Amino acid sequence: MAKQTKKQKAVAELDNEKLWGVDEAIKTLREHKAKFDETVEVALNLGVDPRHADQMVRGMVSLPAGTGKDVKVAVFARGENAEKAEAAGADKVGAEDLMEDMQAGNLDYDRVIATPDMMAVVGRLGKVLGPKGLMPNPKLGTVTPNVEQAVKDAKGGQVEFRVEKMGIIHTGIGKLSFKDEDLAKNFKALTDAIVKARPTGAKGRYVKKISLTSTMGPGLKIDLAEVEGA
Repeated sequence: MAKQTKKQKAVAELDNEKLWGVDEAIKTLREHKAKFDETVEVALNLGVDPRHADQMVRGMVSLPAGTGKDVKVAVFARGENAEKAEAAGADKVGAEDLMEDMQAGNLDYDRVIATPDMMAVVGRLGKVLGPKGLMPNPKLGTVTPNVEQAVKDAKGGQVEFRVEKMGIIHTGIGKLSFKDEDLAKNFKALTDAIVKARPTGAKGRYVKKISLTSTMGPGLKIDLAEVEGA
C-alpha cells in the first residue's frame, strides 16, 4: 500500500459526519490547500427528479465576487448589436460565419449569446450546442436584444446552474485565493438562487445535502441551517 502524505493523513482525520458552518468549512479547505489556486466547489443534492419537466431546476446567478475564471463568450449578432457585443468584451462575434465555424468543431466557449433575430441561424446548431449546454435560451437571458449587458454579466461572474439526472447541482463559486468573506458571499448567492428556483413539482425536503470542497481538498458537509429556505 502506498504511504500516505501528510496532507492525506490530515484529510483522513477529518470527521466525515460533521456538519460544518460555511465560514469554518472555507477555513478548513484553506488549511488543506494544494500548491496551485484551487477552485472552490459546491454540490447540492436536491429532492427532485429532473426527468419530469415540473422538477427541473435551472437558472443563472451573478456571483458577487466573480468566479476567478476567464469566461469565453461567443455572440450571434449583426450590425450595431455586433459592435456592442465586441465593445463589451465578447471573444467572438458573428452570424453565418460563426455558425459555420462552430459546425466545424470550434466550440471552445463557456457561454453562447444571441439576439432574437439570430435564432434562425442559431437553431441550425441545436445538435452541436445542445449536448454541451451552450444553446442560447431566453429563460436564461442568453437570447436577448441587450447583448452588451449579457456579455458583461457573463464576463463579470454570472454562472449557470442546472440539476443533473441524479438530482445534483455542482458548480464552482471561486478560487481559494479569494477572501473568506467573498467565498461566503458567493456561496450564499448561489444557494439563495437555487432555493428560489424550487420547481412546482418538488415535494418534501428540497435541499437534502450540501457539500463544499476544493479541487484537491476534502468534501465537507454543510449544515443545512446555514441556507435559508433549505
